[in-house]
Amino acid sequence: MTSQRFPEVPGGYPFPELEREVLRRWERERVFERTLEKPAENGEFVFYEGPPTANNVPHVGHVVTRVIKDLFPRYRTMRGYRVARKAGWDTHGLPVEIEVEKALGFSGKEQIEEYGIAEFNARCLESVHRYERQWRAMSERVGYWIDLERAYYTYANRYVESVWWSLARLWRQGLLEEGYKIQPYCARCGTTLSSHEVAQNYQDTDDPSVWVLFPVLAGQQVETVDGESWEAPEDLHLVAWTTTPWTLTGHTGLAV
Repeated sequence: MTSQRFPEVPGGYPFPELEREVLRRWERERVFERTLEKPAENGEFVFYEGPPTANNVPHVGHVVTRVIKDLFPRYRTMRGYRVARKAGWDTHGLPVEIEVEKALGFSGKEQIEEYGIAEFNARCLESVHRYERQWRAMSERVGYWIDLERAYYTYANRYVESVWWSLARLWRQGLLEEGYKIQPYCARCGTTLSSHEVAQNYQDTDDPSVWVLFPVLAGQQVETVDGESWEAPEDLHLVAWTTTPWTLTGHTGLAV
């Protein structure tokens, strides 16, 4: 049996340049725009772009999620649907504020108020657009088909008003109800935190705590919640654990 010899594959193939060549052709021939203009026999397929938060530079993990997001609209387009892909940018919340606070060297809300809320908001807006430009460059480089020219920003009045309009519609249809929910609270920021915001800045810290013995007077009658009564023996103590030992001097009673 004779072995077949194949030609060697040349090294140093310019894959990045080939990618850029494809991107230039897509732009030159308006390939993405034409997919939105061509007849769609199956109608519309709605795609909502969950907006990334424009508070930092994109990394390889963001590339992966954007490639996956691009997969489904492309497939639906090939199956005869029209998929309008409107880009969006999440520009509110603590991530953006924390980024600007770091840049300004702030450590509390008082410094923001001294600096000026309007001026601080302007810095937040500037930061958002700086990162948005980097996200745009990444999205275009990986060939992510999305309408960046008509992107929505969550800071815009039109977007905020649309959220209130949606809530009003839900309220009039009786689909909203009042309830209570325990939320993480940031004393420094003076606001509740989303689970994402908590996870973003989570740190393991050591909390000071003490165990304290509270003596029960011997012979004292002790009543339980079910109505039983018994006499406290000698050397009976109640054990308490607290993470705020500095408050112990002010305690006058113990609830069990």
